[in-house]
Amino acid sequence: MTDKAGSGRRGIARGLTNYGDPAFARYLRRSFAKSMGYSDAMLDRPVVGIAYTHSGFNNCHRHFPELLQAVKRGVLAGGALPLEFPTISLGEVFLSPTSLKFRNLMALDTEEMIRAQPMDAVVLMGGCDKTVPAQLMAAASGDTPAIMLVGGPMSTSRHKGERLGACTDCRRFWARYRAGDIDDAEINQVEGRLATTAGSCAVMGTASTMACLTEALGMSLPGSAAIPAVHADRLRVAEETGFRATELIGSDLTPAKIITQASVENAIRVLLAVSGSTNAVIHLAAVARRRGIKIDLNRFNQLSDSTPVLVNLKPVGSHYMEDLFAAGGVDAVLREIKDLLDLSAMTVTGETLGQWLDKPPADPVDRAVIKPRDEPIEGEGGLVALFGSLAPGGAILKRSAADSRLLEHTGRAVVFSSLEDLANRIDSDDLDVNADDILVLQNAGPASTAAMPEAGYLPIPKKLARAGVKDMVRISDARMSGTAYGAVVLHVTPDAATGGPLALVESGDRIHLSVKDKRLDLLVDEATLEQRRAARPKPKPVARRGYDRLYHAHILQADEGCDFDFC
Repeated sequence: MTDKAGSGRRGIARGLTNYGDPAFARYLRRSFAKSMGYSDAMLDRPVVGIAYTHSGFNNCHRHFPELLQAVKRGVLAGGALPLEFPTISLGEVFLSPTSLKFRNLMALDTEEMIRAQPMDAVVLMGGCDKTVPAQLMAAASGDTPAIMLVGGPMSTSRHKGERLGACTDCRRFWARYRAGDIDDAEINQVEGRLATTAGSCAVMGTASTMACLTEALGMSLPGSAAIPAVHADRLRVAEETGFRATELIGSDLTPAKIITQASVENAIRVLLAVSGSTNAVIHLAAVARRRGIKIDLNRFNQLSDSTPVLVNLKPVGSHYMEDLFAAGGVDAVLREIKDLLDLSAMTVTGETLGQWLDKPPADPVDRAVIKPRDEPIEGEGGLVALFGSLAPGGAILKRSAADSRLLEHTGRAVVFSSLEDLANRIDSDDLDVNADDILVLQNAGPASTAAMPEAGYLPIPKKLARAGVKDMVRISDARMSGTAYGAVVLHVTPDAATGGPLALVESGDRIHLSVKDKRLDLLVDEATLEQRRAARPKPKPVARRGYDRLYHAHILQADEGCDFDFC
């Protein structure tokens, strides 16, 4: 086993600090390592680094200390030395203005620490929404053998005999609260029952979606995506992950061999079959881009039109991630769509996906949760890309989560120019809005000061909610939580902050949405739009510093994964 510099060194002797005297550098490093109580025998072993994202600001990762010990057991059993190192951790609801803004910072942090510190392989421990894509982006940019370990989903709780799981149910109860169906006492009671264990959201939100896609990509062990965070199997797969990391040492089985056009398309197929989070389109585009792979949204639509929705999970179904685990997990989904997959794709096990799936399944499939191909929940994939005069670069809609009557719709725009404008006016009784209108939010995209928050799930105006309106067409350049639902058009590209057509929409304009034709059009003539474009005030310069300045100088649009242009 040799390091990439060709020095023949491994373990803590890799990538020596440059003092102009390599022998001294090795001697000094071992001396400092011995201050931590390591023996010569341990310091002579190869090193498995463990990117460790435990944080008091990340509830999804509160079980990571125990999980870390299981990974270390596996590494030691494989004959290597486990050394954890901290990186940025992104707790979804604890970050302002939005976690997506810091995903790239975490990816940079993780990539550079893998490169800078002496390790022969790395285990990436993540779970919450942006941590997994950040770690995959980091791994994809490097050449160190890497394997992903996700933290797993929460288990459900109970309220008045009903199962609850963050966060689809939290949105459902909040909508009922806004409509006046439940009172302050009950919403406070629900608040304490939505998230009661360690782990990520219990539904097919972004975290669970990315866990499934990581397994489909071949970057984590088979059967690992859906294991609940508190289940003993989660500890066993952590140990197995640590052991597998030791087997990767000295091999050329790096992310470059695993994250390929074939595996990316396999992941897209799984995203569509599970009707996963819209956020995954951005994250997968960013990971693929790190390997020079472009996700073409027209090709995305081809895959969507030929991939059925098979998984009956909230927010588009009735079950939870713990049910998917018991039903057969991602493995069972892959087997149902086996004929649609590229089985030559390599995986972190050293086998191809086809070799994975040639093995007999461990358990029978629960068809209440994972439908057979000939009885799909929907005949087409859960997500679709839209194009047109309002979204020249594309937009994303989760059609499986929308009221079907709204998928072909023409309506009058009710425009909110910013998140502040939305907050100030959405619940006003004076708002000129009816159920057939289309709510439009501007200046919430990646280039905006808001930095593309999960604000695309615009609330139903309170006066309409009280009248029983459950869904409306909503359009924005923002994102939406994977746990949300509705006829919500997201990621409109180019965004309003960069002068895209979305910036020119005015209240009263007519907008046409056609999922059948995959169109999103602003029904305003070009001459009028040109007048508006000419009259549009130039944005005022904003004084920025630090990471905020770096972000706004280099952020790309949604169709390129909102990565930095220099990555």
